[in-house]
Amino acid sequence: MVSIADYYAGKNVLITGATGFMGKVLVEKLLRSCPEVQTLYLLVRPKAGQSMQERVSDMIKCKVFDRVREDNPDFHQKIVPISSELTQPALAISPEDVERLTSCVNIIFHCAATIRFDEPLKHALQLNVMATQQLLNLAQQMHHLQAFIHISTAYANCNRRHIDEIIYPPPVEPKKLIDSLEWMEDSIVRDITPRLIGERPNTYTYTKALAECVVQKESSKLSIGIIRPSIVGASWQEPFPGWIDNFNGPSGVFIAAGKGILRTMRANNDAVADLIPVDVVINLTLAAGWYTAVHRPKTALVYNCTTGGTNPFHWGEIEHHVMSSFKRNPLEQAFRRPNANITSNYLMNQYWILVSHKFPALIYDLYLRLSGQKPQMMRIFNRLHKAIGLLEYFSSQDWEWNSENMSMLMSHLSPEDRKTFNFDVRQLNWPEYIDNYCIGTKKYVLNEDMSDIPAARQHLRKLRNIRYTFNTLLLVFIWRVFIARSQMARNIWYFVVSLCFKFLSYFRASSTLTN
Repeated sequence: MVSIADYYAGKNVLITGATGFMGKVLVEKLLRSCPEVQTLYLLVRPKAGQSMQERVSDMIKCKVFDRVREDNPDFHQKIVPISSELTQPALAISPEDVERLTSCVNIIFHCAATIRFDEPLKHALQLNVMATQQLLNLAQQMHHLQAFIHISTAYANCNRRHIDEIIYPPPVEPKKLIDSLEWMEDSIVRDITPRLIGERPNTYTYTKALAECVVQKESSKLSIGIIRPSIVGASWQEPFPGWIDNFNGPSGVFIAAGKGILRTMRANNDAVADLIPVDVVINLTLAAGWYTAVHRPKTALVYNCTTGGTNPFHWGEIEHHVMSSFKRNPLEQAFRRPNANITSNYLMNQYWILVSHKFPALIYDLYLRLSGQKPQMMRIFNRLHKAIGLLEYFSSQDWEWNSENMSMLMSHLSPEDRKTFNFDVRQLNWPEYIDNYCIGTKKYVLNEDMSDIPAARQHLRKLRNIRYTFNTLLLVFIWRVFIARSQMARNIWYFVVSLCFKFLSYFRASSTLTN
């Protein structure tokens, strides 16, 4: 059996979503572990005043490509950007580029999607469903295509508690839905969206389920594989531990907790936090591309890429390790000392939001106003509450995913490929991974220097002293206002203090007798 690296040698690969988080890791892994790959064609659109070439140029300057850059300084010559717009007819690819792609591409990795949970339904359909259909249409024109790998999500069928590696019937026929919404005004679509998505929590999971149906319909004409990752987090091992470049998902929550901004979050401490490292997803994706092309399965194979079934880790454990990590390696200029609390009780969560979020934000904004600055803390907390609210559905429940295809694929790999393209999550050490994840948010997202950790620790000590001073003043205030003015309150206070002294005296006497 040909190895994975040998299979990709001389192949032309088309990748969508290459400038995104997973796309960068996919491009880097292909170039580093499959150095004989012929060409990587990246579908890229101009964005924010940057041309297609400028976006790709910025991408390859990213730190994630440092290892590739050391091995091959000219790796960028294998990358060919193709101007494209996923929301336009035929993906807005020029006829010349279409001819080039259809004549040489061997494998397609479709990573592009909108991952915003609150995306308007029309736009989510355009990016996640219609763009997938148009890419499939292009794939059918390719003369040498051997595999089409579609990146979905493990939560596409989150309305079920047990999820097998099959494509479930869609909630609605995708084409009928697209045709129906085409003539509707955005306000009408927004009003009917909750009824359309039903038991699913958002338009992202809903449209991802529809996209799987669209892909399945073409499985008789193309060799197709579908990867379903759960919550994609920082890298485990490659290209180096803890690499992350965005605030999405758990990364933003970790940073908010490390800064002392987040103090409470509604989640189930005992629920499995199904995080999956990005390099595990990419290794599985490349292995699935190899298997699909070499074995040409008769039906589309689905791979549930999750950790909960084989190496579970819970939200309560994540809270503990994140707090411990940020106390050892604090973020710079923290708002407060890291001390987040997870609770599943709605009323308790609302109480802590009021006491630990809104009240301090109001005080700090008042201070900013008095000092002539623009208030911003309440706005930050409102955005944080919105982001956490979108994650609440996934942090409060458990799912069971079947992963037989993942195990089957692993059994087909040679010992060398298992090491090079490792996706065995049973080897994952969670405390070490979470520690690297937190350090990664500090180094790669916030661009903070590890040499400044002593200063950050000193800042935390300063915040601790401020807290102790505030609590002391609050205690004195309570004494003066409530206790000192009431004879009954003073009697209760003296009774409690005398009990404490008696207990200490008894404890001291017992220790003396024992010695």
